[in-house]
Amino acid sequence: MNYILFDGSSRNQLLPFTFTRPVADIRIGILTIREKWERILGSTTSTVTEDYLANKWPMVEMEQNVMINASFLPTPEFIAQIENLEENEAIFFEEDIVAFYALEDQEVDFSAFKSLELAGEAFKIEHTWDIFSKNAEAIAADFELLTMGRDSQHIPDSNNVICPENIFIEEGATLEFVTLNASAGPIYIGAHAEIMEGSIVRGPLALCDHAVLKLGSKVYGPTTIGPHSKVGGEVSNVVIFGYSNKGHDGFLGNSVLGEWCNLGADTNNSNLKNNYAEVRLWDYELEGFAKTGLQFCGLMMGDHSKCGINTMFNTGTVVGVSSNIFGSGFPRNFIPSFSWGGSAGMTTYKTSKAFEVAEIVMKRRNIEFSEDDKEILEHVFEETKKWRRD
Repeated sequence: MNYILFDGSSRNQLLPFTFTRPVADIRIGILTIREKWERILGSTTSTVTEDYLANKWPMVEMEQNVMINASFLPTPEFIAQIENLEENEAIFFEEDIVAFYALEDQEVDFSAFKSLELAGEAFKIEHTWDIFSKNAEAIAADFELLTMGRDSQHIPDSNNVICPENIFIEEGATLEFVTLNASAGPIYIGAHAEIMEGSIVRGPLALCDHAVLKLGSKVYGPTTIGPHSKVGGEVSNVVIFGYSNKGHDGFLGNSVLGEWCNLGADTNNSNLKNNYAEVRLWDYELEGFAKTGLQFCGLMMGDHSKCGINTMFNTGTVVGVSSNIFGSGFPRNFIPSFSWGGSAGMTTYKTSKAFEVAEIVMKRRNIEFSEDDKEILEHVFEETKKWRRD
């Protein structure tokens, strides 16, 4: 069977992260959504996404295909339904199409399909804040998926450990003289990851492959630090997709960072309003601020965005793709993609300059800034110019 993950109706609610990737490549828990499905199904997947992303993430169609809405994460009941799906059957959850069986070049008419109700509870990533607010459940599911039937590497004796049975260390990881408390949730330490001396970790935590916790870090779960990312200071309920750095002191809480982000030293964000009111967050579809239903909500930062030292972000701030923020005071709660500046005002961050930086940053990790990457960012630049003020 050929499996294809499609973006679904939640795609625009997951901006700015889906400006530069399909929904399937969002990281929540230890793995991306695509990685979860591929491990469980024992098969590679392809993608139906926006046209401008399709060169980098093409769809591969075969004679028999199962299409899966990528905003729905695998659960045991859902997996069983997927594996038993037959021709002209479709799974629905409320108004959402969740999965369906399609033959190659088939004209899909759901009115002619047999409708099945999604079995069990839906695990859906519908809004950007779901990425951090549902991260504990996702870490627990991925931890079981990745560690079942396997033995952890030995936890070095210098470490202070609570509930070692909930800790799994992959080969090549290093940690000495740190405190690991897995009583509230599992701690997963990926291959060749490092936790430096004096760090204090309270799970759930996913420290992915080649990620680093720097000296004296304080981590409150549920937190995910994606591959090749570096974190220092204090973080609480944060998801970092990968290749991003918060390398110094400062607080980051109830937040999501995309890839290739960098937070300058002593950057802090607020995750709670002074009046304890519900947090409102920029909504790209409404083109205004919308209620989240949350009391705690911090920073959402798209790929390739960066900020200078001592940057202060207000509660519920959304930063788009390839923005550069610096200076004193609080910048606006919504910073459009390709913005340059801070509280004193913003100008447009020209693509030529942004591309120069992206190429240098990615080359440091031996990754090419490809023509596909440039075309994607050029599209984002044009799509988001209506929100910039020159």
